[in-house]
Amino acid sequence: MLNELFARFDKLAEKYQQLRIKILGDCYYCISGAPRERPDHAVLCVHMGLSMVKAIKYVQQTANSPVDMRVGIHTGAVLAGVLGQRQWQFDVYSKDVELANKMESSGMAGRVHISATTLSFLSGEFEVEPGYGEKREEALRIAGLKTYFIVSVLKPFQPLKSEVQNGNSVLPEEDGSVTSDHVLEKNEEKVKVHFDADCEDKQRQNSTDVKDRLRKELVTRDGHRELVKNTKPISLVFIDPHKEQTYIHSVGSPPATIFGLFLIIKYSMITSMVLAFPRYLVLNIYYLLENITYLLLVLFCLGEGHRKRILCVRLEDHPLLPNCTYSEEIERYCLYPSYFSHFAVLVLIGVSLPACLSYITKMFLMFLVAAGQCFTNIFILGDQLDCEYSLRNWISPIEGKYTLSSYLIIVAITLSVLVKHMEQVARVLFLWRLEVEEESTCAEDMRRRNEALVYNILPPHVAAHFLGNRKRQHDELYSQSYSEVGVLFASMPNFSDFYSEETVNNQGLECLRFLNEVISDFDALLELPHFQDIIKIKTIGSTYMAASGLNPSKQVKPDDAITVRWAHLALLVEFALELKKALQSINEQSFNHFVLKLGINHGPITAGVIGARKPHYDIWGNTVNVASRMESTGKAGCIQVTEETCEILKYFGYQFEQRGLVAVKGKGQLMTYYLLGKAGKITPPTVPVSPIMGITTMETLNEEDESHDTSKSDDKTVIECNWSNGQNDECSGGDVDSNGTDQKDSEDALLLSQCDP
Repeated sequence: MLNELFARFDKLAEKYQQLRIKILGDCYYCISGAPRERPDHAVLCVHMGLSMVKAIKYVQQTANSPVDMRVGIHTGAVLAGVLGQRQWQFDVYSKDVELANKMESSGMAGRVHISATTLSFLSGEFEVEPGYGEKREEALRIAGLKTYFIVSVLKPFQPLKSEVQNGNSVLPEEDGSVTSDHVLEKNEEKVKVHFDADCEDKQRQNSTDVKDRLRKELVTRDGHRELVKNTKPISLVFIDPHKEQTYIHSVGSPPATIFGLFLIIKYSMITSMVLAFPRYLVLNIYYLLENITYLLLVLFCLGEGHRKRILCVRLEDHPLLPNCTYSEEIERYCLYPSYFSHFAVLVLIGVSLPACLSYITKMFLMFLVAAGQCFTNIFILGDQLDCEYSLRNWISPIEGKYTLSSYLIIVAITLSVLVKHMEQVARVLFLWRLEVEEESTCAEDMRRRNEALVYNILPPHVAAHFLGNRKRQHDELYSQSYSEVGVLFASMPNFSDFYSEETVNNQGLECLRFLNEVISDFDALLELPHFQDIIKIKTIGSTYMAASGLNPSKQVKPDDAITVRWAHLALLVEFALELKKALQSINEQSFNHFVLKLGINHGPITAGVIGARKPHYDIWGNTVNVASRMESTGKAGCIQVTEETCEILKYFGYQFEQRGLVAVKGKGQLMTYYLLGKAGKITPPTVPVSPIMGITTMETLNEEDESHDTSKSDDKTVIECNWSNGQNDECSGGDVDSNGTDQKDSEDALLLSQCDP
């Protein structure tokens, strides 16, 4: 039900231009006016809040559940950014964010509670009445804020013209008056159908657009223009030397099969000569020696030197030599010397084929072969060619030797044009192939980055679930129940006094930089091999939340020994002790005196990813609530656990001191214990010292380095809303406020007394 409701909230957030920050258990946390400035940020937030209240009423009616919702809205300045190294989440920070949280906690179920600051930005579009939240919440009274409840909408919601033109507006807004159950149900179905249809249309349109763009790109692309920009005019050599070298290596020499084919052609020619020509001793010896030499060259090329350009040139030029021989012994016979010209044409074709030669080299060799054969036809074989033509009774306007020579020149010119064209095409295709490879590399790099980002947002086994090949809907529910899990909350209660939005701290930015260092050091501990099974859930202000026992690959049986079943819980305790050591090291380096207040509990939980946008992994259940209470009701420098957790950890050698019965909100009186350490390794707790300054209550995410993307933004409206059951108004998912601590008395929240074993 929570997933379905938050999925609806995500769709409403898209409609009202809200940026969902995160989900805190059953609290939905979003802002308007950031990262893009807009004048109607407060108006959009109020419409969003009213729509959320309507959505929860629909859930009440359809599920027959008493669940209800409080909505709190405040307008002010925020710092936005990402903190830490793992479980990244974009977040906003400032004292105004804390006030927005107080607006929610001091509101009433089913009402939208706004501050006077927000009211000043509404331009009279809503009817309001006094909310008197300052009487119920001390923080609001100290800030001097008056509060109001929204009664009705005086001016219906109208999206900006630019948004209407861009198609961002989903549906026109109804007024804020009470709507009948039938209309509510009808509107919900209308929104759902419209949204699903819109998604399908967008997917189909995107697919068609991509195909059309590709087709248009291929048809209209001018390869000649690209070639002119990248090559020299005559030689067609690439201007970029590195690109030219890459082209040469990519082309290479002809494969071995080409040499083998040339060998077959050569010996076919020899067979033809043997059958057609008279057998003379001089010719036989000559052809034998020439063919042996040719065979050795081919074998050498097939062996080690076939990739060298010089051998390619020699090989292609070589077949001409025997074709130009002439002996006086043949003069007495009228043979068919035109065959030599036909062989020369084959040589010209062979010279034009190898891609390892430039087109200029090929043209030079072809004209050299043609010129040599023309010289042979005219000055050596002229009489024989004329005799051949006269015997065949061929009628020609010129003598036979000139006819064949003309044919050779025409063939050489034609092949030269073809060779140049082939060179141009090959280089254009090479440029396009380079572009495709670069884009493929970029796409692969982007895919790896996206996967790394998903694995940094979600736990590994959850990320693997969503990155699988199976097609999933974007709002598909993922949930898993666990029966034996350990939950840890660790906060710095004196950090709120450290935070300051003064100019000396760059309006709080320097304080957040320090918080980023602390959280990053905590995250670094999770990289250690023995802490691999501990999962960071999230950070909430200065509160760090982690859990163990969520690794599905490590299965335990109910009949296993306690030390086997709960080994991860002992590991969580070791992690908590390492957190204290890490903070102590930071204090020594920064000359600060921060302390950790920790609470640990164990038991069953439900884990899942909820929301239709920006997947958010969280855990819910009574175990999480009690773990949060163990932290909030504990003492600085101590690890507080329940009696049941204490009994389990004693099997691992840990010793405890009984604290006594503690009043836990919503749970009654619980017997709790302070963890002292293992036998023989008991160390005194950290002694807190008065802090030098402090930080406000806000949630954090992570940032990879000091140059984190954190920006200051003024006049943003923050909306926080929380489910309420009308009794104790607890958050079910950890029961924490935006500061990461329970909504309890301020003296408890800032309790810094020493835990004395």
